[in-house]
Amino acid sequence: MLSNIRIVLVETFHPGNIGAAARALKNMGLEQLWLVNPREFPSEEADSRAAGAKDLLDNARVVGTIEEAIADCQLVVGTSARERSYDLPLQDLESASAQIWQEAQEGEIAILFGRETSGLNNSEMLLCNRHLFIDANPEYPVLNVSQAIQLVCYELRRATRMIDAQSLEPAPYPRQHEMVLFFEHLEKVLRRVNFIIPQHEGRVLDKLRRYFNRTRPEKAEMGMLRGILNAVEETLDNKKR
Repeated sequence: MLSNIRIVLVETFHPGNIGAAARALKNMGLEQLWLVNPREFPSEEADSRAAGAKDLLDNARVVGTIEEAIADCQLVVGTSARERSYDLPLQDLESASAQIWQEAQEGEIAILFGRETSGLNNSEMLLCNRHLFIDANPEYPVLNVSQAIQLVCYELRRATRMIDAQSLEPAPYPRQHEMVLFFEHLEKVLRRVNFIIPQHEGRVLDKLRRYFNRTRPEKAEMGMLRGILNAVEETLDNKKR
């Protein structure tokens, strides 16, 4: 289900990289190119670098934020060559591609690629469920963004030949906009029970977001969690009467 996989470029500086990305997608049979706040687009340079893939550029979705690009996705994968200070599941390209291909049968998947000079920042990685890295020379692991996209798209196409789609039973996961509503609900309840104290909030919410993004509750499990929060609120309301 390559049609359910979107490649998301975040604040791309060089329009040529957008064109090269479109060409990489079309080479490997992917169709969805999303651009988050690109510096220059449309662009003649992008058209030139796209070669025969200008149709992908013409159909590219341009949005202002990453949240808009991933709102209806059930799996969000952030690409980075750097280690992070928090414990987001780290996957190499081969293992990540297998999971992405499996879950693409059930819903939309987003793979994020950051800025040419600095990649994705920590707050953007917090929006992801997985951290994907490409195994490269540890002394010089940083790839050009269009090269990285080409490798990822190739591995995804390769996964289509290696996995028997009929034998897979992907679990239904909540979409990202549903996760946003859950985090808002969780924060509201935690404040009501004084688990979060305004004067000493610390990083509780960031840590809880990382935990749930890492563990990825299924749709039914998310329903149970929301039910627990509703029950807590009902108990609090009854005590006020």
